[in-house]
Amino acid sequence: MKLIIQIPCLNEAKTLTVALDDLPKHIDGIDEIEYLIINDGSSDDTVRVAKEWGVNYVVSFANNKGLARGFIAGLDACLRNGADIIVNTDADNQYCGEDIEKLVRPILDGKAEIVIGERPIDDTPGFSPLKKKLQHLGSFVVRQASATDIPDAPSGFRAFSRDAAMHLNVINNYTYTLETIVQAGRNRMAITSVPIRTNAELRKSRLFSSMGGYIKKSMLTIIRAYMMYRPLVFFTVVGMIPFIAGLILGIRFILFFINGTGNGHIQSLVFASTLMMLGFTTFMMGLQADLMAANRKIMEDIQYRIRRMEVGEDMNDESKDL
Repeated sequence: MKLIIQIPCLNEAKTLTVALDDLPKHIDGIDEIEYLIINDGSSDDTVRVAKEWGVNYVVSFANNKGLARGFIAGLDACLRNGADIIVNTDADNQYCGEDIEKLVRPILDGKAEIVIGERPIDDTPGFSPLKKKLQHLGSFVVRQASATDIPDAPSGFRAFSRDAAMHLNVINNYTYTLETIVQAGRNRMAITSVPIRTNAELRKSRLFSSMGGYIKKSMLTIIRAYMMYRPLVFFTVVGMIPFIAGLILGIRFILFFINGTGNGHIQSLVFASTLMMLGFTTFMMGLQADLMAANRKIMEDIQYRIRRMEVGEDMNDESKDL
């Protein structure tokens, strides 16, 4: 059983050694532990520091591609190098390295395919009261969108089985944390969480420059992911709003017409018809999007099979995973 711990890096020369030193060197049930960094266009000595420390693999981008792209590139590299379990952690040593054993245990025991580290958000000194509330709110929205019970959706401290990593696909360029949970939940993958500890903050987060920008990007990511995996439900709910409003106006006009005063409310009838047509059109868009989602599932299956072939797995053994 081989574990590869991957760390996305962007100018992390000052903190990377601290994070690497904190990683476990042995875990019961794991035969081999290796380390990989994703150099996302760093302009400092991140790569040199990593190689001097003894990191096994380095994935490098010439320029910054973003956290999501780097995450997927890291997964692909880990799979190609024979990882049975992949753990993603941060280069700023935000997460306690000893807790990696807690992350991988449900996978080793066959109880989960994806494990998310649940941070003690309310007890984290580096989080302002507003950020704590937003973290809880964001996790609640992701739980509703993904049909999971993950309490800390933005946590980047997570473990993936080999098969789960092959299934993952991230569309947005902002972050992988929210989209992958929605994808896993809607695809009925076995996903769970475990409580973990955090270390003292070494530097400020670089994921967002302002709280408003973070909220905007996170909500767009959640909505987009939900639209991808539950398009018919999404467009039906959206379409029902103008349709019901138009229906109410239409009933109102009929009541006026019955009372003989309909001539003065023709504009209400026109507006009602427009709203109902808009609602119906939105519903039809949902049907088309649902058909596209079916095609996307086929493409995901093709991608999964291609990944298995790329890493040299026999497709005849696929039945063992069913």
